[in-house]
Amino acid sequence: MAKVLAALRHHWKKSTFGACLLGWGGHWLYGKHCDNLLRRAACQEAQAFGNQLIPATMPLKKATVFLNPAACKGKAGNLFEKNAAPILHLSGLDVTVVKTDYEGQAKKLLELMENTDLIIIAGGDGTVQELHANVNLLSLCVQAAFSKIPIGFIPLGKTCTLSHTLYPESTNQVQHITNATLAILKGETVPLDVLQIKGEKEQPVFAVSGLRWGSYRDAGVKVSKYWYLGPLKTKAAHFFSTFKEWPQVHEAALMYLGPTERPPEEPEGKSRPPLYVRLYRRLRSYWSSPKGELVPQEVAPEDWEQLKLSTIELSIATRNRQLDLTRTEDFMDICIEAESVSKGQFVQRGSQKMRDLYTCPEGSQCIQASRCILQLPEGTEGSFGIDNEEYEAMPVEVKLLPRKLQFFCDPRMREQLLQAAVQ
Repeated sequence: MAKVLAALRHHWKKSTFGACLLGWGGHWLYGKHCDNLLRRAACQEAQAFGNQLIPATMPLKKATVFLNPAACKGKAGNLFEKNAAPILHLSGLDVTVVKTDYEGQAKKLLELMENTDLIIIAGGDGTVQELHANVNLLSLCVQAAFSKIPIGFIPLGKTCTLSHTLYPESTNQVQHITNATLAILKGETVPLDVLQIKGEKEQPVFAVSGLRWGSYRDAGVKVSKYWYLGPLKTKAAHFFSTFKEWPQVHEAALMYLGPTERPPEEPEGKSRPPLYVRLYRRLRSYWSSPKGELVPQEVAPEDWEQLKLSTIELSIATRNRQLDLTRTEDFMDICIEAESVSKGQFVQRGSQKMRDLYTCPEGSQCIQASRCILQLPEGTEGSFGIDNEEYEAMPVEVKLLPRKLQFFCDPRMREQLLQAAVQ
């Protein structure tokens, strides 16, 4: 024993390095053990769903999983196979996994969605918005034929804005993924708004989070370039972006309409009246109307508000992050941030925005609108960030589609939303 202590004292540098390595290795192994326990518990809970008896005449529910293997820096496939796939298969669902790793898949996706009971999207925010360069998933989901199909979201990326609304926060990625997958099996859903963003010539793009245009977004895109700075990479990206011309001003013209009154929800399971009933109602309405009312009446012009803006960043976001199931008006949030920001404030706020992309800092102009038109000066360069996907900046019309899609959520989160509404 004395010889061992003497050797350790004599080679203290190697001993210190070995102790640190041993401690790190032990911590890593313990973390892997805890992850395996979480997976096992989730699989046991999923098996309880799979063991439930169903009538012989009832077919198995079909679930279509859209997975982009290139998402999450190429780790999405491995994360899904280890943490989510076993739960789905044990639950008794008929699971079809679609890997969107080639172009020209729109026709195949339509065929799959016509024969599915629920859609599951596995990935980050970008995967929700766009599976591939030529396949916009939300544009398919918002179609009338598919808008009633419930959607499950399994967060595999580091930037998953939507998961904060649907699932409880967790610092453990394995627990976060397994909780999200189990929430799909439990069947609780919440309605989420969708933004329709349309350029002058382009096909519309749809988003569940929002649109960003400005200096914070441009700096945030470059954070990964400074990976070698570790935890300082975010501040470094925003700091070096201040070396450009300052202040960084973005000018545009904005037209918008105010919030719209929310219509009452239709009761679930309400069936469409038979054809003869609908024909009878139309004929009765036609013959009972005076002749003068058959002439189409002039529609009152919409009350557009106009605004010239000069800002460091503009964001147009849904209310999905702050979901209120009992609100009486439908609107999206337009945040126009003040251009008079010091370089120090820019760096500090930039770090905050990386954690909450659509936060509206104090001193910003906030507008509630149901529809808006953004006009950019001719020759404007730069890009929009639409659900963390990059698009060329151009004049666009943004329209709110309220409660357009049904997303699966954790029952605890739905209960919290209902309790907050009552209070």
